[in-house]
Amino acid sequence: MGALIGLGVGLGLLLIWSAFTSPPVSVRVERGPGHIPRLLTAAGLGQVSTAAFAALCGGCGLVALLVVQAVSNTLPVALTFAVIGGYLPVAIISGRARRRQREFAEVWPEAVDNLASAVRAGLSLPEAVAGLAERGPEPLRGSFAQFALDYQVTGRFGESLDRLKDRLADPVGDRVVEGLRIAREVGGGDLGRLLRNLSGYLRDDLRTRTELEARQAWTVNGARLAVAAPWLVLLLMSAQSEVIRRYASPAGVVVLAAGATVCLIAYRAMVRIGRLPIERRILS
Repeated sequence: MGALIGLGVGLGLLLIWSAFTSPPVSVRVERGPGHIPRLLTAAGLGQVSTAAFAALCGGCGLVALLVVQAVSNTLPVALTFAVIGGYLPVAIISGRARRRQREFAEVWPEAVDNLASAVRAGLSLPEAVAGLAERGPEPLRGSFAQFALDYQVTGRFGESLDRLKDRLADPVGDRVVEGLRIAREVGGGDLGRLLRNLSGYLRDDLRTRTELEARQAWTVNGARLAVAAPWLVLLLMSAQSEVIRRYASPAGVVVLAAGATVCLIAYRAMVRIGRLPIERRILS
């Protein structure tokens, strides 16, 4: 009995000593892609690297800096337009991503109807999905053609669906793909009815969102015009050297900084008020 007690005490002391002397275990947290990669993927430019896009932004900013500096010969004004020029590609890509998502939202009901018709006609689920490369809406055909090629090469339906989700980068597409995955894995006999219900829901959602966007478009457009007008006036003033050089003084720099801050805050507030919430990809 004494030997067992001694062994237990010794083992406990050994564990306590190892807890204080062992190096800490590093826990690696898997992080998803950053904002710029997600934005490029949503715009259909997933093949563009973040470094290349950053170089494009830097190049646009440098060109704006050199041009405005040559015209105005006022460094604070040139730096201001360099920042605007550097942000211009981000604004263009953001607009492209919103237009692409809106375009997909308009054609997804038709794509789901085609899937339901193919399943009702007796085609297998992979054949029905691959058939959208030919019978589906034009904006989606390229992505589904790649799916058909992936499935033909690998024969793995789940992995091909994952690649399809990455290419589409669309929240509605995520729901459709996950519904197809569940139907494939558990053998849903009501897949046709599920797809028809989903198609009706997507049409109702699209109709409501379109009406609201049409009513609130003036707010967003007004915000863009209001924030762009002062800087367009400043750009036109750059040709008048005796006027624009006043912004090279400390007071002029303060005016530029304050104006940029107020424009940024007001624009973000107006856009947030006037724009409908964007559906996020919760199944990506």
